[in-house]
Amino acid sequence: MREAAPAPAPARARRATIGDSEFDRDTAVTRRAPGVYDIDLSAGWTIISAVNGGYLLAVLGRALADALPHSDPFTISAHYLTASQPGPAVIRTDTVRTGRTLSTGQASLFQYDEEGAEVERIRVLASYGNLDTLPDDVRTTARPPVFPPMDQCFGPEDGPTPVSGSSAIADRLMLKLDPSTLGWALGAPSGKGEMRSWFGLADGRDADPLSLLLAVDALPPTAFEIGLKGWVPTVELTVHVRARPAPGPLRVSITTRNLAGGFLEEDAEIWDSGDRLVAQSRQLARARLS
Repeated sequence: MREAAPAPAPARARRATIGDSEFDRDTAVTRRAPGVYDIDLSAGWTIISAVNGGYLLAVLGRALADALPHSDPFTISAHYLTASQPGPAVIRTDTVRTGRTLSTGQASLFQYDEEGAEVERIRVLASYGNLDTLPDDVRTTARPPVFPPMDQCFGPEDGPTPVSGSSAIADRLMLKLDPSTLGWALGAPSGKGEMRSWFGLADGRDADPLSLLLAVDALPPTAFEIGLKGWVPTVELTVHVRARPAPGPLRVSITTRNLAGGFLEEDAEIWDSGDRLVAQSRQLARARLS
């Protein structure tokens, strides 16, 4: 009697790559004319129905990478004027200056109101260069954040969704938060404005300079650990990309030192698997006190 052939091993999910991932597809822009781009903002990157600010920054960052002679964002500053919604949008870019090592441009994203009039959602000013040409010399007092290994940290899948309607973006991220910054999820916030997490994209795509623009704004707000609840909308966000990240998960550390007048700042650092500080950011956000 012939023995039955062994059952085939279950197929492993293919790991996404840079340029071929959900993030790349959802941030892709279509050039309509020189400096003008169309995009359909994905509902997959929303928080309580509003499109995440880091995702929006990556969308405009991709448009500027096409419009400018350099492809890597070095610094990008965004002012969030009105809340973006999933659906069609148009991006208009302008080249401010081009040089040998840096080029500067600005971009705005528009959507349409119920009467069909254009509404500006976000405006950015950015300088781009080539990260691969930067010298290797690093002199710093900065140190990578220290928190438990990934298997001792917790993600959205380990507990109930803390804010109604906030799970869309979480399904697309790999977040493993430091337990010492999770008091808010247990109803006992520490009072410290700190949030730390391992970070990656859920489909396994490695980080690149554009996805760093998402990573700085993808963790739960530090306001939760201060004891506040609800949406913390970004008013202004500036990101400095310092190096091209090495493959592997990132570590993100965010701190808030001052909540006053209904506004707070968030300072973020992103470290790659090689213990290199690859991005920094500061944002001003509005906190809801009631």
